[in-house]
Amino acid sequence: MKVLVLLVASIALCAGNAVPLVPGDNSHYVEGESRYFWMPDGEGVPHLVDLEEPVDQDMLSIRNGANNQYWLFTRQNPNNAQVIVNGNANSIWNSNYASGRPLKVIVHGWNSDGNSAINPLVTSAFLAAQDANVIVVDWRALANSNYLTATNGVPGVGQFLGNFLVWLINTAGGNWNNVHLVGFSLGAHVVGNAGRQAGGRPARVTGLDPAGPNWVGNSNALNRNAGQYVEAIHTDGGLLGIFNPIADADFYPNGGRNPQPGCWVSTCSHSRAYELFASSVRTNHFQGRQCGNINQAENNQCGGSTLNMGNGVISKRGSGLYGLSTGGSWPF
Repeated sequence: MKVLVLLVASIALCAGNAVPLVPGDNSHYVEGESRYFWMPDGEGVPHLVDLEEPVDQDMLSIRNGANNQYWLFTRQNPNNAQVIVNGNANSIWNSNYASGRPLKVIVHGWNSDGNSAINPLVTSAFLAAQDANVIVVDWRALANSNYLTATNGVPGVGQFLGNFLVWLINTAGGNWNNVHLVGFSLGAHVVGNAGRQAGGRPARVTGLDPAGPNWVGNSNALNRNAGQYVEAIHTDGGLLGIFNPIADADFYPNGGRNPQPGCWVSTCSHSRAYELFASSVRTNHFQGRQCGNINQAENNQCGGSTLNMGNGVISKRGSGLYGLSTGGSWPF
């Protein structure tokens, strides 16, 4: 009997440490046990992550939140970024920033940059829906390091972003009740730290499939203290994304797990979060129904009160778990 137990444990250990061979396939992944998984870059291309790879402390000390870049887009410059430099007031005065407009902030995830797919998709959606200041945060200096190094750098990146927003509004004007922070994957935890650094003043914070590996139970993860209203959209829960509720309102489209409609691999389901969000900003057609518990959400068996998923309405408020169904292709 002891031999059998040891054999089963040995097989489980080997499975947890086995290198997955099919790019994008995370069906092997067991939260808290698996060493390897596939994570998409900014264009959806899967890259193998090793959770035992050493953290590059030298890189963390050099490529930290001080390297953040802040790219402003408005209806006057929808495609060509104007760079606002933290601490340089002239960079604001020489831009199209207008204090009377809503401020939208978008933060990409791992192995990405300001030009990655999420940014033009969500930026164009925001500008189509309303006259806004949209700031894309480029934190590539750290995001393009190994996953554990980037993960360890997230709190600092978020704190620098929070300080930048305080400086921006104090210097050029603005209203915290018009500030909406949006982050994808690791970027969701960046905006969580930014919102807390700003004293929870942002009116709204949206986490798009907040990254799961090394983040479950992590005190630096996105939580309800990041803003006046915090929401999360879960599309690859239990694999690349956190599955358990972490926000005021947590949405579980199609059960919140892989595979999402039209997806065959986990990396696609993870990225689907920002595609659904961009569509919701343009059309606001995703109606969630409140769930009594997490099992109802996972099985998409929710029939309670309604709250729309996503959208760009700054005054949106709500709480609870919500389930809904979407299509498999744009606009879903």
